[in-house]
Amino acid sequence: MSVKPAKLNAFPVFMKVENRPVVVVGAGEEALAKARLMAQSSARLTVVADNPGADLAAWAIANDADLVPSSYRPELLDGAVLVFAATDDEALDARIVADARAKGICVNAVDRPELCDFFTPALVNRAPVAVAIGTEGAGPVLAQSIRAKIDRMLAPSLGPLAALAAGLRETVERIVPKGPARRRFWTDFFDGAPARAMEIGHADEARVAAEALMARRDRPRGHVALVGAGPGAEDLLTLRAQRLLMEAEVIVHDALVPEAVIAMGRRDAARIAAGKRKGCHSKTQAEINDLLVRLGRDGRRVVRLKGGDPLIFGRAGEEMAALRDAGISFEVVPGVTSAFAAAADFELPLTLRGVASSLVFTTGHDLRGDAMPDWAALAMTGATVAVYMGRSIAAQVAGRLMDAGLSPDTAVAVVENASLGERRMLHGTLADLPALSERDEFTGPVMTLIGDAVAGASFTRSQPLRERLAVAA
Repeated sequence: MSVKPAKLNAFPVFMKVENRPVVVVGAGEEALAKARLMAQSSARLTVVADNPGADLAAWAIANDADLVPSSYRPELLDGAVLVFAATDDEALDARIVADARAKGICVNAVDRPELCDFFTPALVNRAPVAVAIGTEGAGPVLAQSIRAKIDRMLAPSLGPLAALAAGLRETVERIVPKGPARRRFWTDFFDGAPARAMEIGHADEARVAAEALMARRDRPRGHVALVGAGPGAEDLLTLRAQRLLMEAEVIVHDALVPEAVIAMGRRDAARIAAGKRKGCHSKTQAEINDLLVRLGRDGRRVVRLKGGDPLIFGRAGEEMAALRDAGISFEVVPGVTSAFAAAADFELPLTLRGVASSLVFTTGHDLRGDAMPDWAALAMTGATVAVYMGRSIAAQVAGRLMDAGLSPDTAVAVVENASLGERRMLHGTLADLPALSERDEFTGPVMTLIGDAVAGASFTRSQPLRERLAVAA
């Protein structure tokens, strides 16, 4: 048997308040809170406050609100479209409610839901776009929690973008044929080049891009976003990365990107695995470059999802060059690189005043061969060295650095699967590091941090390098 959905006791509407009077009665914090809420609108705000405090008076001046320092009188409500009773006096609030209703004005009595004609929502403001969350007065904390989540999802540029759309609507209806062509225009407007230009504050470029969309007669241009997926934990993904995943028609992802991160994209997006595990590449870099160019030429919106940050050992340079040469629009979205996640797992500072003032990113492969890399001298002066993908040649890494003069007692921290619940953590010294090569149980990406600053890490959740390791809880 089907269950009927619950009925709303308060129906949400958006009331026109531009240049119309709204009255708040009260002098305390609740009155100031309602005044601040209404100040997000273009209403003409009046605050009636007997003995207003300094904070309320200063706020009214700063926000062009009329402050009436007077005891409440019914005639002060005349002409208002909304009234808020926030006096913290139950009898007075009830009287204000009765007076407002007698004048045909909707009224809200703060914290007295039984007296309210309407409830104020938790508001996400991207004017002219607004998202209002209500609980019929039953759960203000819940409403604020939902508001915070939605606020993180919506780009700050959404309001100016919507304002631009409103200004173009008549032109679009005149130029762009009704039906699929117009739907495609608005989809590309809100998800494509105009939105991306507005997101980085280039309003003029957004208008030019919108005009180009209106004039377009061929297939839409593709766009590729090279997105950093972070070290693995899905809640370390940036807000911009999450938005692009929700817009992408195709997600081209590396093997090291967890399914939980990939699943943050649109359900109907095509997913293409690009491989890139050690010794097991499902696609060569040249094949990936060709794939991105082909998808861009087909007019697809693509997210190229890379572990960590795309610009740190992510071969993004080759992909950007291929896209640039092909004339395909692209952007780069930074991600949290594994070195930062590993440092956070160990609660260690990568730079430390008087100890380490520089940071080196390298791979274990850089320490192969006869010549020491140029940055090796920095390690001798206290730089923190972050070694990516160095497990299998840990012994060579340790030997080369000690041969160059780095003390065998230099602190070392190692993390497999940094940021994830199943991470495994080890600590020791440079002399202990060769033991890492023997860790055949490690199958995830390994990050090694070397330097004097590492000695200040918290090792309460890690085990010595020379001991057998258990999976962390």
